[in-house]
Amino acid sequence: MKHQPRQSFKSPRFAQPATFMRLPHVVDSSGLDVAIVGVPFDGGTSYRPGARLAPREIRAQSSLIRPYSYFQKVAPFERLNVADVGDIDAPPVSIEKCYDAVEAGIGAIADAGARPIVIGGDHSISLPVLRALARRHGPLALVQFDAHIDTWDEYFGGKYFHGTPFRRAIEEGIIEGGRFIQVGIRGPMYGEADFDFHREHGITTIDIERVKEHGIAWTVEQIRRLVHGPAYMTFDIDSVDPAFAPGTGTPEVGGLTSHEAQQLVRGLAALTLVGGDIVEVAPLFDGPGQITALLAANLMFEFLCVLARTGDPHHG
Repeated sequence: MKHQPRQSFKSPRFAQPATFMRLPHVVDSSGLDVAIVGVPFDGGTSYRPGARLAPREIRAQSSLIRPYSYFQKVAPFERLNVADVGDIDAPPVSIEKCYDAVEAGIGAIADAGARPIVIGGDHSISLPVLRALARRHGPLALVQFDAHIDTWDEYFGGKYFHGTPFRRAIEEGIIEGGRFIQVGIRGPMYGEADFDFHREHGITTIDIERVKEHGIAWTVEQIRRLVHGPAYMTFDIDSVDPAFAPGTGTPEVGGLTSHEAQQLVRGLAALTLVGGDIVEVAPLFDGPGQITALLAANLMFEFLCVLARTGDPHHG
C-alpha cells in the first residue's frame, strides 16, 4: 500500500512533527518510488548564510498543500510511493566531509530504487547528489534554474563552493555539457570570460531576457529539445525575483515570477528525470508569511507531480 499524507480532516495541518506534505517519516528507502530528503548545509555560501535551516521551514510550509494537482491533472500519491526520509547528517564544518555524507546518503536512496527530491542547503550540495546519481545512471543531462551560472573555477583558492558545482560536475564527467541547459541567468557578471567555459563545453544558457521575450512555452520547448536521456533538475530559488522569494543568500532583481517558476517545472514532464533539488532558501531573510519557503514547498510538489507523470521511476 502506498504512503499517503495525513488527512487534514482528521489531523489539523499544524499538528504533528513536520514532514514534507505530512507524509510518513521512514528511515529506509526500500519500496519507495520517491524519497524526500533534506541536506541542511550552507558551508558553501559566499554571501548571506542560513540555507541550512531551509529543510525544516520548507517542510513546515508544505503542510497546506493538498494531494491533487488541478493543473497537472495528477494525484501523485496514487501513482507513486513517497515518504520523507529525513535529513542527511552533513557535517557543518567541512564541505568535503559534507560531500562524503551526501554522496553516501543519496547513493543509498538510488540503490534502493527511489528517486530523490532533495531539499537544500546551498547550491554546493548538488555536486555530491549528481555524483551519486551518475554512478547509477551514467552521465546526466541537467536543467538548472538559477540567477547565477555556478560554473566559476574557485573561490579563495577552494574548488568547492556554491558557485562551482557544475564546473566540477562537467570536469568529473557526471554531466554532459551538450545536455546541460541553464534558465533564468541574470545579474552582473565579472566579465565576458565568465562564459568561456560554456563555449568550450557546449552549455546552453537561456538568460532572463530571452525567457521574458520568448515566453515560458518557448523556453520549455528549448529544454525538451536539448535534454534527453537520464536528467536531473536543480532549482535555485534565487532564479525567482526577490519580490516573490526574498529569503535567499544571493538575491538578484529582475527574475522569474512565482507563476512562471511553476510553469517551468511543470514543463519538465516529458523528460526522463532521475531526481531533483531545490536549494538556496534562507529562512532568516524570508518575507512575511515565509513566502520563499512556501514557494519552494509548492515547487517541490509540482516536481513530484512531474515525476508521477513520467511513468516508471526505475531507470538504469
